[in-house]
Amino acid sequence: MVKQWLKSNKLTLTFILLGAIIFLFIIVPLFRMIFASDPGILRETLFDPEVTKAILLTLWAALIATGIGFVLGVPLAYLLARYEFRGKRIVEGLIDVPIVVPHTAAGIALLFVFGRNFFMGSIFGSVGIQFVDSMAGIVVAMLFVSVPFLIDSAKDGFKKVDIRLEKVARTLGASSWQTFFRVSFPLAWRSILSGNIMMWARGISEFGAVIILAYHPMIAPTLIYERFETYGLTYSRPVAVLLILISLIIFVVLRTLVQRGKQR
Repeated sequence: MVKQWLKSNKLTLTFILLGAIIFLFIIVPLFRMIFASDPGILRETLFDPEVTKAILLTLWAALIATGIGFVLGVPLAYLLARYEFRGKRIVEGLIDVPIVVPHTAAGIALLFVFGRNFFMGSIFGSVGIQFVDSMAGIVVAMLFVSVPFLIDSAKDGFKKVDIRLEKVARTLGASSWQTFFRVSFPLAWRSILSGNIMMWARGISEFGAVIILAYHPMIAPTLIYERFETYGLTYSRPVAVLLILISLIIFVVLRTLVQRGKQR
């Protein structure tokens, strides 16, 4: 009986084996680091003012970047989902470029735009906003590398909305704004929220672009790097574990909320 089942499910068993290998490849390093940490040192690190400040700054900066990405990215996602135009594939490809570009290179590219002596840096500098070694620089770096996740997810969500529903709303007298906010957006909100979560999570983990544009004030990934370079693994690991645990808890809670929304 078992032999016959194994024979008829060779594909499933093979895929389970291959899937288990890559799953373990992902989780083993993370859990190995978490469970190898001393709880006492973790508690002491959590109350280290420098660590607390860096973690809060990381979460806050990623949240601001996500908010900006939401305001600017969702309209672009809607346009890409609803309209065909010459060069659309090029535009979609360029939007995804920050995902594949080495992020230290992205940081240098941003420096050539938002640096004190460059175009946008000079304009914002005239009103007192500096991007080099500032909170604004951290937000810009996080926004650049993570907004493609939000745009792509929102675009997929809008594509799933039946365009006939929008046309019916228009024939019933709704304006284009009313149609968007009462039909398109509510039906695509789960994909948009998933994109926001992915963008926020990606922003938290950003390091390469941030250190080029704004090494100070230090976010958590920068602090981990500095402690590793200065003091070694013993002092950098507790900060890394705390950041992983906090990100994991928030990420699981948000994804659970999205999943519950789908089941309703």
